Amino acid sequence: VFLIEYTGPLFIYFLFYFRMTFVYGLDERFTSSPHPVVNLACICHSFHYIKRLIETVFVHRFSRGTMPLRNIVKNCLYYWGFAAWLAYYINHPLYTPPSYGKKQINFAVIMFLLCEAGNFSIHVALSDLRRNGSKTSKIPYPTKNPFTWLFFFVSCPNYTYEVGTWISFTIMTQCVPVGLFTLLCFIQMTVWAKDKHCTYLREFKDYPSHRMPIIPFLL
Repeated sequence: VFLIEYTGPLFIYFLFYFRMTFVYGLDERFTSSPHPVVNLACICHSFHYIKRLIETVFVHRFSRGTMPLRNIVKNCLYYWGFAAWLAYYINHPLYTPPSYGKKQINFAVIMFLLCEAGNFSIHVALSDLRRNGSKTSKIPYPTKNPFTWLFFFVSCPNYTYEVGTWISFTIMTQCVPVGLFTLLCFIQMTVWAKDKHCTYLREFKDYPSHRMPIIPFLL
């Protein structure tokens, strides 16, 4: 399921990035070179989903061996549909670049890379808790990796970093559909984080009381 849902956005995005004629037509003005941020957005979007695929194969350790078949349809509609919607506007020949130019773009790229590194670090830390095929639940704690120090404050820093990734992508592209997608991601991941947080509290009597589900000190 994960491999299928993450592979789709990669290829769907390229259909719009290369401005296929059946998407935008043959108007002469539609053949102009895209703004540099459009190329950068494609690189970042592709990097994000390639990273997800690599993590699925080499990092994640799943507590369950199967998943309902209906999840393929539901998840693919979500990821594939949003990928097409975002890509259409970001790669549109009439796309308007960010208001504050390079400063805004550079800030967003740095933020994006930090959040991606943080997300990956958390996934590795969680994977290490299930070494040797163990399915026993354990409390995740910060390691020597500074990106894992967010565990001091939240139960699900992987979701915190994931939301940060899409916020940075929103700032980078300054595109309304990306902002809406980010909002939906935040809502969904907040639900998942709260569920996981409640599970930790239920399973571990000594679970750190100061941790919040997804946003330090707030939520």
